[in-house]
Amino acid sequence: MTHAQIEEASRILQNGGLIGLPTETVYGLAADATQDLAIAAIFEKKKRPTFNPLIIHDLSSQALQEYVVWNEKAEALALAFWPGPLTLVLPRREISSLSLLVSAGLNSLAVRVPNHPIALSLLKAYGKPLAAPSANPSGKISPTHANHVRQDFPDLFVLDGGETFVGLESTIIDLTGQFPVLLRPGGLSQEKIESVVGSLGAPLTGSIKAPGMMTSHYAPSLPLRLNARDPLNGEAYLAFGDTLHKGKDVMNLSTTGNLVEGAANFFKMLRLLDQSDCHGIAVAPIPLTGLGVGLNDRLMRAAAPREL
Repeated sequence: MTHAQIEEASRILQNGGLIGLPTETVYGLAADATQDLAIAAIFEKKKRPTFNPLIIHDLSSQALQEYVVWNEKAEALALAFWPGPLTLVLPRREISSLSLLVSAGLNSLAVRVPNHPIALSLLKAYGKPLAAPSANPSGKISPTHANHVRQDFPDLFVLDGGETFVGLESTIIDLTGQFPVLLRPGGLSQEKIESVVGSLGAPLTGSIKAPGMMTSHYAPSLPLRLNARDPLNGEAYLAFGDTLHKGKDVMNLSTTGNLVEGAANFFKMLRLLDQSDCHGIAVAPIPLTGLGVGLNDRLMRAAAPREL
């Protein structure tokens, strides 16, 4: 990544435009988080419901404390896992330079420090926080390569960081109450988080305090059939671990059953199978442990009926 490309991205952001930004999780559709019109452009570009809040990215926990009310659990998690695939939801400060639209009308704010050299270089050069939901149409498959972003948004300037190395969105923890709550499983396992702050609670049914909480989300155009040991005639197959199934419409998240490898391959392989001539995609069972919790969460949301 050249200095000139970082300068061009900064110029676009300063003028209220959007860019494609690589992070360790997925590519983001980034805008200056202090500009109302730029944030509105994210919602318009993604066709995203405005009640679905955005995640704010910045260089450090110290920088983010300008926008949120910090606490001891946030400090412990930030020290343990930032930069990294962890988003914290905290009370939003009443007065700040951020657009109110990033919080979707809530009095809380989702924040994180990404662990990607290009994202960090841009944040340092630009000097202001960025809102950056995944760079795909709302509810569709998240992008893990610059080419995925270009397919969905051909007119977008994209900082090309190659393939993301986590491949699953950040885990989101709500720290606005007395006890930490898991809002969205993701690229950092629940077990690692609980080793720092103790047991995590579950969110209230129907509440949307962070991205990725809508029932139908991350969806391919083809229907999914989950926990399938074998594909049916006319189905593509997303395998995990040992399988006898081979062919052009079969992809394996990890032949060795490695959940880290599976998470990194997940959106890329789902996107490729969605481009097949099949009438559906069968998905092999994935263990409900570690990053498998996040993978199963994405699959259930991807398979859910579309919300109106």
